[in-house]
Amino acid sequence: MIRLGVNIDHVATVRQAREIDIPDPLEAALLAEQGGADGITVHLREDRRHIQERDVERLRGAIKTKLNLEMAATPEMVSLAEKLRPDDACFVPERRAELTTEGGLDVRSQQKKIRDAVERLQARGIRVSLFIDPDRDQIAASRETGAHSVEIHTGKYANAKGDRMRERDAVAAAATFARELGFEVHAGHGLNLDNVTPVARIPEIVELNIGHSIVARAIMVGMERAVREMKELMRQARGVW
Repeated sequence: MIRLGVNIDHVATVRQAREIDIPDPLEAALLAEQGGADGITVHLREDRRHIQERDVERLRGAIKTKLNLEMAATPEMVSLAEKLRPDDACFVPERRAELTTEGGLDVRSQQKKIRDAVERLQARGIRVSLFIDPDRDQIAASRETGAHSVEIHTGKYANAKGDRMRERDAVAAAATFARELGFEVHAGHGLNLDNVTPVARIPEIVELNIGHSIVARAIMVGMERAVREMKELMRQARGVW
């Protein structure tokens, strides 16, 4: 079985556009769970453009699945994660000017910093993942940090023009290598109902984290149905009915 983590950041994006209380990310998370989500993912950005600390606190106390906190590997964010105590944390690169995460973490160039951050969170019982490109050198460097898992960035696959399967094969090769090194393997970024199946068929990948496309679909059909549709495609990809 392959798990689905639903990223609800952009529910908060709509709320922050008016700086009021609706739509409520917690309500979206509970509906996502009703639709079959196996976890809820939020990215607490340093500029707080969507998710706020209060959202994470409320989610932590209310959801029945697991809470995955995406975050930069900075002292401030590590300290916040120690306080907020998500089930999982995923270190991601972050630039204030970007619209969304644009690529994987460069683990090789900051290995000690990331290793220290991983050690701090895992000492608190928080499983740590690293969001990286499908690159063997970055996967090998990730092994030295002690992280529990890696999340393979699927953006190049999702955005490919023409022969998308070449990029899918790169994700598959990275997933195989990561599993050989002992990682639990996750994947995500840019996945939607039209492109998720080839990635969901990669046997080494046990979790997909998907946000924007589910929230966009939920605007039209509701969160519960949007999640259920994605889960059904993932089940079919694995031959589970």
